[in-house]
Amino acid sequence: MKIDSLIEKIKQMQNPTVIGVDTRYELVPECVRNKYSKDLNGMCQAMLEYSKALIDETYDIIPAVKLQSAYFEMYGVEGIKLYKQMIDYCREKGMIVMADVKRGDIGSTSAGYSKAYLGKNMINEQEQGIFDVDFATVNPYMGSDCVMPFVEDCKKYGKGIFILVKTSNKSSGELQDLKTEDGEQIYKKVAKLVNKWGEELIGKYGYSSVSSVVGATYPKQLKELRALMPHSYFLIPGYGAQGGKAEDIALGFDENGLGGIVNATRSLMCAYKSDLWKDKFKEEDYAKATRAEALRMKEELNEAIKIKQ
Repeated sequence: MKIDSLIEKIKQMQNPTVIGVDTRYELVPECVRNKYSKDLNGMCQAMLEYSKALIDETYDIIPAVKLQSAYFEMYGVEGIKLYKQMIDYCREKGMIVMADVKRGDIGSTSAGYSKAYLGKNMINEQEQGIFDVDFATVNPYMGSDCVMPFVEDCKKYGKGIFILVKTSNKSSGELQDLKTEDGEQIYKKVAKLVNKWGEELIGKYGYSSVSSVVGATYPKQLKELRALMPHSYFLIPGYGAQGGKAEDIALGFDENGLGGIVNATRSLMCAYKSDLWKDKFKEEDYAKATRAEALRMKEELNEAIKIKQ
């Protein structure tokens, strides 16, 4: 089961962290930008150097990377090439690779999305993966027929998905917190469906390769969902720049210190500009600042999880 591979990597590194990589040109330090032309090709080269440097400094201490497709797609064809380059590079470094694509559509279209990221296509009469990541994020709000193609590819190809249940953004409650006729919120209905969709993919640690996205910015719901979804591993966004605190995040973990992996993007990518590290690292040492922040985050999370237990 793919979830077992993720859990074993977390246990090996004693670090429940995933580094998010958003290839936004404005985040790239000037010392890198100034090496390249300002056209699209040069911008992508700068973003590639920056992103690779962050991975080089963290792959031995962070088990997984989450690549947000939107910030690659916004640069068109060159951005898509960059996306594939980063997926392959992170895999070469031995990281668990998550494609943050939030796909979900009618059944046949979802099958196409799933083949792109999790499944395989027939090319030269042989099955080949295209982006070929370990996990993808899925938007379930079109119902079971939009999710099942991903679930089937998880079964067939040993992959995993994280399904949006309770997201970290400010307006998530406009839909996700609405109550149905029986008084239960929509996010709880989705949680129960995730339990059902993932029941055939539970691994040796008791967690399913069909798991959930649950935001750190809503600790009450995080605690509720941990109890409601005992077999669902949580991808937890919202730490750091979005305001999620370690003590809140700990509510998503079980008594064995498992159950969640916490995403940090801006707080890691831009550590060199943060109040904590800007006086300790020069701009050209941006990757070392990211490593320092990653180690600090690891210690903070582990302490919070330990206290929670």
